[in-house]
Amino acid sequence: MAGLRTQVLVVGAGPAGGELARQLAAAGVAVLLVDQLADLSQAAFSSAAMPFASLERFGLPAQVVASRWRGWQLLGPSQERRSWTAQAPLGVVLDFGALRQWLADQCSRFGGDVRLGLRAFDCQSQGPVLRTLLRDRQGRVHAVISDWVIDASGQGRALLGPSRPPPRTERADRDLVEGVGVEWLLQVPLACWQRWSDQLSFCLGSDWVAQGYGWIFPMAPGQLKVGVCRLRPDQLQPPLGRVLEQLLERLFSPDERRASVVLDRHGGLIVSSIRRRDCHGRGQLLAIGDAVSTANLLGGEGIRHALSSSRVLAPLLLGAIQSRQPFALRRYEQLLAQQLGWRWSLSGRLARRTWLSLTGPEADRRLSSLLAGLESRRAEDLAALLFDYRFERYGLRSLPYLLGWR
Repeated sequence: MAGLRTQVLVVGAGPAGGELARQLAAAGVAVLLVDQLADLSQAAFSSAAMPFASLERFGLPAQVVASRWRGWQLLGPSQERRSWTAQAPLGVVLDFGALRQWLADQCSRFGGDVRLGLRAFDCQSQGPVLRTLLRDRQGRVHAVISDWVIDASGQGRALLGPSRPPPRTERADRDLVEGVGVEWLLQVPLACWQRWSDQLSFCLGSDWVAQGYGWIFPMAPGQLKVGVCRLRPDQLQPPLGRVLEQLLERLFSPDERRASVVLDRHGGLIVSSIRRRDCHGRGQLLAIGDAVSTANLLGGEGIRHALSSSRVLAPLLLGAIQSRQPFALRRYEQLLAQQLGWRWSLSGRLARRTWLSLTGPEADRRLSSLLAGLESRRAEDLAALLFDYRFERYGLRSLPYLLGWR
């Protein structure tokens, strides 16, 4: 691929990069989509729950859906258990690997070029174009010349670099929240799977996961995704792999554990800015998805918002390409902020306060009191709360908690 020339190079074939690449290719743009993975089904670290409205909005096909859900189950703090169930399904759990592969296939179908096993590590301006260097799995370096480069490489920002160069200010430190997660895909007995099917289950409280939470999501029949996430991990805390094992010991019977098989182990880092002050681009080098903090910290949800960032950028980039006037992109950051909405920063503040404070019995009691206020709500209300950030569904009694007054 020496001397390869294209109009747009998209680095990262996740939801953000794959969605943007397929939109550009469908519009007739010469686009090259690259990813460091040799197989897009690898490293599928995302439980990928979303409401039906998002499935329809982004036109995602049935082949990327692992299961449907119509209820919620909250376990904890301690031995508490709460559940809500709707009459009809409320959403889906996606097969993240299948989603990435479908987006890449769509890009190819519309005439785009997809190449895997390439890691981008440098991008420099050369007059009116950009020269990007990529390294393949054999260590060979390749150069791509393009008019535009999109950094969709996630929180690592392979080409744009860290969103805030060190040292960071104290305020920036509070604005930037980091978390680490571990997730297993389990093959379980059908009776065990049925107990967890049809609902999204979360484990809350410091005795489950200190400064974080756990989850159990149904996948295809007989398969579950079980994971734990901890924000701003402390090295003195138990390793997350051990925390996940302890969670399974509490949730599964000895017979169920013996009959279960771990099909895949994966993990990942989430880094997101509550106020989203990340650099969204420099000239013809732009960023989308997790590279501009579209992962929401409240539930570690990123797929919907990564797709949204591509939907915001695509028409602006097409306008700049067609008119050769890059000023059309000046509104990108503003329009993306409007798309995510004013509730975004509030959800981040709630996430930081909720998860980072879960260090002992007193924090568990505060969380238990907050959850008790939801018991009279419907499953649909919880969906509006967790996916649309409709915090008014909590009621006025929760405002002091949301604002950090108690």
